[in-house]
Amino acid sequence: MKKPHDHQPNKQLISRLTRIEGQVRGVARMVEDDRYCIDILTQIQAVKAALKKVEEQVLKDHAAHCVAAAIKSGDVKDQTQKFNELVELFSRYGN
Repeated sequence: MKKPHDHQPNKQLISRLTRIEGQVRGVARMVEDDRYCIDILTQIQAVKAALKKVEEQVLKDHAAHCVAAAIKSGDVKDQTQKFNELVELFSRYGN
């Protein structure tokens, strides 16, 4: 794990993640209840869409705080590290 950043956790992100957690539990109940596959798949798509929004916000926050701080610092090593982290992330997950 990387060192935590300096800014406070985003309460909106925590709230979204809590809702997603509930959605996932709901999907598990649907599977346990042997619900119709299309209904389960529809809920899975909703979870994926919600996670995508969280991912986008975390990426925006990273750019606004971590990357911006590296740029502002003028520290070429830190700037290169932040850039390489993003390249690695996107190449690993194909975003």
